[in-house]
Amino acid sequence: MTAKVVVVGSLNMDLVTRASRLPRAGETLIGQTFYTVPGGKGANQAVASARLGAEVAMVGCVGTDTYGKQLRDALLVEGVDCQSVITMEGSSGVALIVVDDSSQNAIVIVAGSNGELTSSSLQMADVVLQAADVIICQLEVPHSTVGYTLKRARELGKTVILNPAPASGPLPVEWYASIDYLIPNESEASALSGVTVDSLVSAKLAATQLIKVGASKVIITLGAQGVLFADGRGFEHSVAPKVKAVDTTAAGDTFVGGFAAALANGKSESEAIRFAQAAAALSVTHAGAQPSIPRLYDVQSFTPS
Repeated sequence: MTAKVVVVGSLNMDLVTRASRLPRAGETLIGQTFYTVPGGKGANQAVASARLGAEVAMVGCVGTDTYGKQLRDALLVEGVDCQSVITMEGSSGVALIVVDDSSQNAIVIVAGSNGELTSSSLQMADVVLQAADVIICQLEVPHSTVGYTLKRARELGKTVILNPAPASGPLPVEWYASIDYLIPNESEASALSGVTVDSLVSAKLAATQLIKVGASKVIITLGAQGVLFADGRGFEHSVAPKVKAVDTTAAGDTFVGGFAAALANGKSESEAIRFAQAAAALSVTHAGAQPSIPRLYDVQSFTPS
């Protein structure tokens, strides 16, 4: 029997260009390619959970533009329940992404309809939240909506994951009591903790600070340096599988979605982290956000080089 994961968050159309490097301030670069692809951290995590073995529902908003239909259709194709994806008058969210030859990226997000996801929207979707085993949130929708969702998910006794992206500063302290797993990357962990994360040592310092302010369990994704798990009892470092990276877009979303799917299907924390790492490693070997997310059989047959 498949598990239930509910993702509350953003749906964006990604407008992606590749260039030899990221532009400097005031500079115009000649790009190599351009394409559009469904994305948004919420939608990416929903697709990842669905492809990696979970029954998934999405709670979010799209616009009345062409992108809105495309974003909804992309989820429906993956078997994601979209009954709580609301269509709002106006434009859908977009993300402007530049990817360089070393597979690093820079992203600018325009919220569009994602900014219309309110606590009232969540109240209408409460039956969906009630059916969940795991509820995932990010920060590409209004923070008041995130706060409401975290609190309601805790009231319902669900496993709660917050991927604090994008993060520009500390989280509201009262949120921590509702979060089971806080999953930032290096830059997000830096913003949340005030500790510059650029190594395993500094990641431990950041995780310690986050636990001190109220986080229960922290999982910091460190790219090629692997993943650091921390709780009040100590740390566990998981080495990253070695792959040849093509595009890191949605690697973090793949990790979060894979971790949620694995937890919901009964895997231990350590098993879920290793599973999610394999999924994320596979994702960086392909270009694009949702197109790069692997399926369950890919991960099950994955042998790192």
